[in-house]
Amino acid sequence: QVQLVESGGGLVQAGGSLRLSCVASGRTISYYDMGWFRQAPGKEREFVARINWNGGSTSYVDSVKGRFTISRDNAKRTVYLQMSSLKPEDTAVYYCAVIGSGSWGQGTQVTVSS
Repeated sequence: QVQLVESGGGLVQAGGSLRLSCVASGRTISYYDMGWFRQAPGKEREFVARINWNGGSTSYVDSVKGRFTISRDNAKRTVYLQMSSLKPEDTAVYYCAVIGSGSWGQGTQVTVSS
């Protein structure tokens, strides 16, 4: 079983930046694709970004392309989400997950003010 802990969320003005981190403990994540998801108030959880096991392939939801970058450091068991040019509609709780495993973190709140 993998335990995931997200951090780095906070309150930022529109146009600002944040970097989220997701640290894994327990079983290694080195061989698994990892993803970031988000859930805004009153909405369903949605996919944001995905990275393959060695960082060689990434994908993003259209609404964040060109603004968000997912990366990973397997030696540190950490996955990152660099978020730039933030918009109020990016406000949500952000979760990281081991793709296909059912392992999720507790989430970190990101609030973007206009």
